[in-house]
Amino acid sequence: MAACAFGATQPLHAQKFVLIDMEYILKNMPSYERANEQLNQVSRKWQAEVEALNTEAQKLYKTYQSEAVFLSAEQKKEREEAIVAKEKEAANLKKKYFGPEGELFKKRESLMAPINDEIYNAVKDICETRGYSLVLDRASDSGIIFASPKIDISSEVLAKLGLGQ
Repeated sequence: MAACAFGATQPLHAQKFVLIDMEYILKNMPSYERANEQLNQVSRKWQAEVEALNTEAQKLYKTYQSEAVFLSAEQKKEREEAIVAKEKEAANLKKKYFGPEGELFKKRESLMAPINDEIYNAVKDICETRGYSLVLDRASDSGIIFASPKIDISSEVLAKLGLGQ
């Protein structure tokens, strides 16, 4: 049993572990900043569209409230349906743009995929050159309690990306 435990831990001593800080790397990548700005612009545009529909629904409701006493039952029903339809249209548009699989998610994925690939390839090249076996991201919630700054290769990744400081 002791031999199995020793044999299982033996390869760990030969392993080389390093860290990167993805937040630091991304913050220093102009392409990431440009992608974020594009996402912010499209998000503001889409949010304005949703808000415009909500405003229309509010106007319809206020008009309905002020004219309700003069409307027949049929007219009231038509107006109420128009208000509900406008609110539903706004909700559907919001879901289309901002939902879990919405347009903003797809846009983020399409803009970030090339950036993530570029970082991955730089990290992979460094690891293959230096013989690193494992790279952890210190910026994520990975449960790292302590990490020596000596094993953080974030600056080296930036240099590999041509963004050295």
